[in-house]
Amino acid sequence: MKFPSLISFMPGLAQLLQYEKQWLRDDVRAGLSVAAVALPVAIAYAQLTGVNAAVGLYSCVLPMLIYALFGTSKQLIVGPDAATCAVIAAVVTPLAAGDSMKHWQLVMTMTAMTGFWCLIASRFKLGVLADFLSKPILMGLLNGVAITIIVGQFSKIFGFTFDERYLIERLSGAPSYLSRTHWPTLAMGIVTLATYALVKRFRPQWPASMCAMAMAAFLVWVFNLTSFDISVVGEVTSGLPSFQAPAFDLGIARELVVPALNLAMVSFVSMMLTARSFAAKNGYDIDADKEFRALGLANIASAISQGFAVSGADSRTAVNDANGGKSQLVSIIAAVLIGVVALFFTAPLKYIPSAALGVVLVIASISLIDLKSLWNLRVLDKSAFLLACITLFSVLFIGVIPGITLAVLLGLFQFLATVMRPTDQVLGLDHKGVIRSVDDSGKAKSVPGVFMYRFNSPLTYFNATYFKRRLLEKFIRESEPVDCIIIDAVPCFTHLDLSVMAMLADLHQLLKKRGVRLVLAGRKRQMLSWFEQAGMQTGEGGILIRPDLYLALKMNQSYKQALAEGQAPVIQKVPDDSVLLHSHL
Repeated sequence: MKFPSLISFMPGLAQLLQYEKQWLRDDVRAGLSVAAVALPVAIAYAQLTGVNAAVGLYSCVLPMLIYALFGTSKQLIVGPDAATCAVIAAVVTPLAAGDSMKHWQLVMTMTAMTGFWCLIASRFKLGVLADFLSKPILMGLLNGVAITIIVGQFSKIFGFTFDERYLIERLSGAPSYLSRTHWPTLAMGIVTLATYALVKRFRPQWPASMCAMAMAAFLVWVFNLTSFDISVVGEVTSGLPSFQAPAFDLGIARELVVPALNLAMVSFVSMMLTARSFAAKNGYDIDADKEFRALGLANIASAISQGFAVSGADSRTAVNDANGGKSQLVSIIAAVLIGVVALFFTAPLKYIPSAALGVVLVIASISLIDLKSLWNLRVLDKSAFLLACITLFSVLFIGVIPGITLAVLLGLFQFLATVMRPTDQVLGLDHKGVIRSVDDSGKAKSVPGVFMYRFNSPLTYFNATYFKRRLLEKFIRESEPVDCIIIDAVPCFTHLDLSVMAMLADLHQLLKKRGVRLVLAGRKRQMLSWFEQAGMQTGEGGILIRPDLYLALKMNQSYKQALAEGQAPVIQKVPDDSVLLHSHL
């Protein structure tokens, strides 16, 4: 492979090769800060996923290094994510049936599948899917997942075990569960929370989560609190992960395919929201397709290193940016530090109480909750508010996986609704001779004898009938006689569709009987080619095709007559490169 091709394939490497020395101090500080935040979170998310704490560390090291080489964001930090881990746990736990080794293997299998889905999406340039799940839908999804995680962690903090799987049943049984509170465990949770709050208050520059977990582990070690039946992490494997190929049957593998696709979708959309926001803040662009590939490679790397699925970590990315991180050297530094801990310093981790991990997860999940913004949608966009609420309550009432599936379907239906029933306009000329939409403002008026129409969506088989109906409805409402219909072909004729061509033929025959000519304006070369392939006549006796709206109007006899009678403004001569711009005003 040639060197330039390698740089194109590994955009992160290109950024590192252009590294500037003055960035080093900020990157080192940011790397230390990211590692300090990522360590306790990785351990907590491992517990949420249902695997050993060491797996959380494995999920940080190699994926962060891979993203540093293949990602296009300078600030994004990848790693375990609350929503990602909640999805994995919801899918894998019932399939593993209590077998811890099988659980771990299924986690790795689902992680690898997620990575391969991302690579497939990147190969087909589906980075546009970053816009597929609208922000309101993702907002409802993340709020629902966060609430589900918080309720789930109450069992760790209060020292009881949930008998039910779903949130509503757990909440309905709250009085019974609270009566089974294990007070020493609850006390440990309170100490952890108090330590976190004090560090945040008096030493905000310190990693509060790490300090809180360190204090809790120290108390367990010094006072031998395990004798009070306080649950702890237990032995954490040190050293390099021993590679094992996932062992599973084909039937179970089938159960993971669709959830892995959902996970890839949600992880990518969430990651892109974070990456784009920090890219905009720091004045650069990112490539969505390459980000899809980078996420896929990071997940495959995590599976190879015996870890679980990763995504863009908004909290750690924010820490990176707040500490002045300038490049992906921050990820490399953080990964090396976490790797050193995983290799040599895992012994103290066994004293960390489960209640402390539960508190850390609750705190991390609270940052995902944004009910205020969701409520504000009620005023800004009622349909978006409804979509967000449906997604939120779906996650809460029917579970994380069905909720995510519904969110994906809602995104699809929202897209289809926009394409199937788009906006449309009747066009006219303003006093300067520029084509504009005819509306209540009165800035533009229809040209006598001419009906110009724009349909704001690509035409295909499922909206062709709607296009025809809308055009005829608006055409019939015209108060003045019309002998020519001009359709703006630029926004709606984007590809050859035989159903659309058949609809055009029917429309042409219908209008021809009424003595009305049909003209398509724009994409002349493509339109002529498509008409030839469909065997349809153009020119005299058929549908007329013009290069653009302005020429279509200038060449129309009705316009010439209206111009001669002073009933139409003179069309302004616009430069070739601005014809399209004017036609979309």
